Amino acid sequence: MEKQGKIYWLAVAALGATITLNQTALAAGGGDNDALSAPQAKISMGQAVATAEQQAAGRAVRAELEKVKGGQWDYDVEVVSGKKVVEVRVDPESGKVLAATEDKTDHDDGQDQED
Repeated sequence: MEKQGKIYWLAVAALGATITLNQTALAAGGGDNDALSAPQAKISMGQAVATAEQQAAGRAVRAELEKVKGGQWDYDVEVVSGKKVVEVRVDPESGKVLAATEDKTDHDDGQDQED
């Protein structure tokens, strides 16, 4: 149980650092981040994370506002729930869960051998 507690706090710290770094980059106006063209969301990323954690009964390890097909914007939140990872999409206007699917493999980082 102690190991799980350490992993949880490391994940929370990493998520906080990611959000802080993304907000700093956005404030600086740097990079070719598509979030710079995002409309002002009515709910915060923190609210989207809380909604996703409740939906998937776990803890968020990654969150971002991303443009999806059709030009729509969604919060994409990755939640660890037990031994599975759930990707939860949250509407930035209403705060409603649009989809929640189990993420079998993590293809976004290029670091895993099993991707």
